[in-house]
Amino acid sequence: MEEDVDLKLKGLRALITGASRGLGFATALRLAAEGVNLAINSRSTENLQHAAEKIEHETGSRPVIVPGDVAQREEAERVVHRAIDALGGLDLLATNAGGPPPGKFEELDDISWQQAFELCLMMHVRLIRAALPALRRSKAASVVTFTSYSAKQPIPNLILSNTLRAGVLGLTKSLSQEYGPEGIRFNSVLPAWIETERVLALMEHRARINQSSVEEEIHKQAQQSVFGRMGTAEELASAVVFLLSPVSSYITGVMLTVDGGMYKALF
Repeated sequence: MEEDVDLKLKGLRALITGASRGLGFATALRLAAEGVNLAINSRSTENLQHAAEKIEHETGSRPVIVPGDVAQREEAERVVHRAIDALGGLDLLATNAGGPPPGKFEELDDISWQQAFELCLMMHVRLIRAALPALRRSKAASVVTFTSYSAKQPIPNLILSNTLRAGVLGLTKSLSQEYGPEGIRFNSVLPAWIETERVLALMEHRARINQSSVEEEIHKQAQQSVFGRMGTAEELASAVVFLLSPVSSYITGVMLTVDGGMYKALF
């Protein structure tokens, strides 16, 4: 019988943002199963409470809930400080939030661009900046930024995401160089089409534009993968948890696409 791989995560302290559902929730659930002491965040207290109950039911460990809109400067800092206070420190940080709305270039005004800038780029900047003092005190400090494979392979009708998520890659790579000498690792995951509520909403938008059905749009997109399907949140979470874990201690500055072969380029 196979033995589970020890990722050396037990007892470490982690904050996962955007964790009430989707990719963030799947990551939080997997970390809790590995024995991590968790703080989870999203904008909705009610959704967070439901997520915490599910995690406790499945793992026996109830995470700390820290509601707040991390796209707002003061809120991002407050979320980090509350998590650090509740956990007694911080070792691991996963910066995740929902994506900006779809749209073509001429459909989007300055307000849309500014809101996307706050959500898709400055959210990562502020969370990491607030967490740095605690991460410096950790012997296993690791940060994973959630972006999208659109940062490498632009997706039609998602110009906000295509543009701003590329900036997160520059941020993550730069931080890996700047803070590597202090032992803090920075990596990024770039999911392609994963079965989440946001992807379903994007497929509904495509169906309206193309006058087709959601099922047809999901099928067309799934065929872009060599596996002929979209990924699951659990598959993405496995990659995130590995990158956060001490097992990946010599990996930093990596932009890992989790895409089922949808990304076609060599580099």
